[in-house]
Amino acid sequence: MKTLNEWLDEYGESHQNKVNKAIHWICVPVIYFCVFALLHSLHPWAAWGGLAVALAFYIPVSLPLALGMLVLTVAMLALIPLIPQVLWVAVGLFVVTWIFQFIGHRIEGKKPSFFKDLQFLLVGPIWLLNFVYKRLGLPT
Repeated sequence: MKTLNEWLDEYGESHQNKVNKAIHWICVPVIYFCVFALLHSLHPWAAWGGLAVALAFYIPVSLPLALGMLVLTVAMLALIPLIPQVLWVAVGLFVVTWIFQFIGHRIEGKKPSFFKDLQFLLVGPIWLLNFVYKRLGLPT
């Protein structure tokens, strides 16, 4: 398995453009939220299962970032049931944010990383969280 730095460096190669980065700062968290909202719409346990899958990827890569993702995801899972018509909200946001992601990559001139390896769909959120940890002086 790749190290944290290998994942982040490889992901970062196709995320150098300022506009693409800004789009990712907005869209990646929204997409992550939408995935869990969609899973929750199937059944609440499906969302918790999704968290287990994500943590199975995150823990070996970085325990501190895995803990951060755990806290953020549990907070999202607590909010999801409070959103009226969450399925349709999630579907709409999911589609719109992916359109913006592809626009960002068009501006960047590079394909999204997940075209190379689907695991990069899980790297995007920790790529952002890694910047937050560094800003706060937290170990990753």
